[in-house]
Amino acid sequence: MDTPTPSLKYVLYARKSSEQDERQAMSIDSQIKEMGELAVRDGATVLDIRQESHSAKQSGQRPEFMRVLQDIRDGTFNAILTWAPDRLSRNAGDLGMLVDLMDQGKLVQIKTPTQTFANNPNEKFLLMILCSQAKLENDQKSLNVKRGIRAKCEMGWRPGPPPIGYYNRTMAGLRDIIVDPDRGYVIKQMFEKSRDGCGGRAIDRWFQEIGFTTRKGKRVTLSQIYLMLRNPFYHGAFEYPKGSGRLYQGAHTPLVSKELFEDVQKKLTVPVKAKWGGKDFAFKGVFLCATCGSSVIGDEKLRKRKWAEPKRHIYYHCTRKRNYDCPEPPTTEEELTRELVRYIRLIENVKPQYIKYSPRLSKRIEHFKSLRDQVFLTGDVDPDKHTLRFNDYVKYVMQMGSLEEKRDAVLAVNRQLYLHNKSIIVSPIV
Repeated sequence: MDTPTPSLKYVLYARKSSEQDERQAMSIDSQIKEMGELAVRDGATVLDIRQESHSAKQSGQRPEFMRVLQDIRDGTFNAILTWAPDRLSRNAGDLGMLVDLMDQGKLVQIKTPTQTFANNPNEKFLLMILCSQAKLENDQKSLNVKRGIRAKCEMGWRPGPPPIGYYNRTMAGLRDIIVDPDRGYVIKQMFEKSRDGCGGRAIDRWFQEIGFTTRKGKRVTLSQIYLMLRNPFYHGAFEYPKGSGRLYQGAHTPLVSKELFEDVQKKLTVPVKAKWGGKDFAFKGVFLCATCGSSVIGDEKLRKRKWAEPKRHIYYHCTRKRNYDCPEPPTTEEELTRELVRYIRLIENVKPQYIKYSPRLSKRIEHFKSLRDQVFLTGDVDPDKHTLRFNDYVKYVMQMGSLEEKRDAVLAVNRQLYLHNKSIIVSPIV
């Protein structure tokens, strides 16, 4: 006895990729119009319309398509109406989920204007061939695009927009990279200034003084300046892909000589001993500048002495990232330590609730208390009469503690701290 065919409950699914390789695909509105007319002609019951603009190259990445599959599993639909099989899948993962639903009997039919795929071996096999062919086309397009890019690089043309100082020009259908007459000479001066010892921040200030901007009128940031100084495009070469280490000789006009570029690279090379972030400071990342809101960082200075080793001094100062002319003065670590002890003593007396002990800090305070009690037991002082205060612990840590212990002690003050005229305050200056 034949199993009765269930009534078909269609969902109309339309998709168009936003990527360039599907620019010629029919628009979503056209797909819905054509499939709607087909449904009326064949008397198909369409319960819902689902549409999205999303690539089908990767499995499980289309929200609406995944909703369709889930509704089929739940029994809301049992048939799909779509323009072509490649609208449903261009990858093996999504195709496998469709075929699996057909094997389970939950997806009875997939219908297009020219074909119908039912739950039988021949039609499922044909569906898999058509979707696999779509995947093959995608893979071949990717290989062709990469091959075309490599050929373009070997001809000396870097893919993508050129850096500041150049722009793309199109004439008679041909594209060319030419020097920007309004910015090219400034870029050359930038390299010369860098070779002569001018730092990135000084170049940034110079750019602001002369009103130098990108072609879109945007300010050139400090990070962009360093990227430009390291970009081999300016001496006639370019790296592609980025980070690959593979250099191509460009067909564009260089702005600087290779010798000048290499001299700048030597200036930009940071010695290993002076590497950024190589030193740690007790109060790094703890304070903000009260005037401009920038971070306060530590800096080491070595004062040479005639008959002894250089003396080490640590200063804390505003980074001036938000305001190059910030007037806040630097302070030595000794001055800052005394100010911290004074401030924490004040907080403990006036608003002790602002001091929050972490489990790690509590253990350290208990250890300090046991050391202190051992000292008292050797003398005539009763430790029970000498109440331990947090400020006592802070004084001890600032003299004897490690960098981590000092930082944890300051962070116990559960408020953002600011530095103003070498003093600690709890709010910025408006």
